[in-house]
Amino acid sequence: MAKVFIPTMLQTLTGGIKQTECQGRNVRQIIDGLEAQYPGIKARLVEDGEIRSNLAVAIDGDVARMGMLERVAEDSEVHFVPAIGGG
Repeated sequence: MAKVFIPTMLQTLTGGIKQTECQGRNVRQIIDGLEAQYPGIKARLVEDGEIRSNLAVAIDGDVARMGMLERVAEDSEVHFVPAIGGG
């Protein structure tokens, strides 16, 4: 199962849990797994079927370019981090 790191801003939904494991082959399935463990977390990660614009997903240190469809390996590390905007 993939290791999923919960951002500080969402740890109130996980009871303070900073890391968990989820089964899934892509980001969508990982988020669905998180929702099963911690109801309400999906609404904080997803908007209109896509990752919220204020968040980025990093898988094994690389920012996911395909959003919800980005592949996740069984031994991956998944991080949800605040997106960095620039101008």
